[in-house]
Amino acid sequence: MDLKTKKRLAAQVLKVSPKKIFIDPKRTEEVQESFTKEDIRRNIQEGSIVKKRENEQSRARANKIRKQKIKGLKKGQGSRKGKKTARIGKKTVWINKIRLLRKLLKSFYERGMIDSTTYRMLYMRSKGGYFRSKRHLLLFMNDQKLFKENK
Repeated sequence: MDLKTKKRLAAQVLKVSPKKIFIDPKRTEEVQESFTKEDIRRNIQEGSIVKKRENEQSRARANKIRKQKIKGLKKGQGSRKGKKTARIGKKTVWINKIRLLRKLLKSFYERGMIDSTTYRMLYMRSKGGYFRSKRHLLLFMNDQKLFKENK
């Protein structure tokens, strides 16, 4: 029997493809002498026949790209998959928006541009998700004439 047949037998024993079988070139004589599956099992235990790793795919390119992404590169429009909410969670978007609105309302109140009742009303509407953005809040305040008149 030739080495190809031994490789096939070893593949059957290890339940993998013959491509995944490696026969040590220094120990080919030992493998040549084996005829039965039992002999092949002994060769596997001795280490003259080895099963290659499952995944032999290199991570070098993936690691290189990951390092560049850490630097902020390769993050353009063409590299993105999925919606904006897939990259930034809905909760994070909400937290950023509500903090911005509350900071704006607080500054208006502290500068005396709105009174406490208006502040409270706008604060509660912000909390309820009434305003889409800072611009929406400002438009609402201008439309409703909620800013105090400077005398």
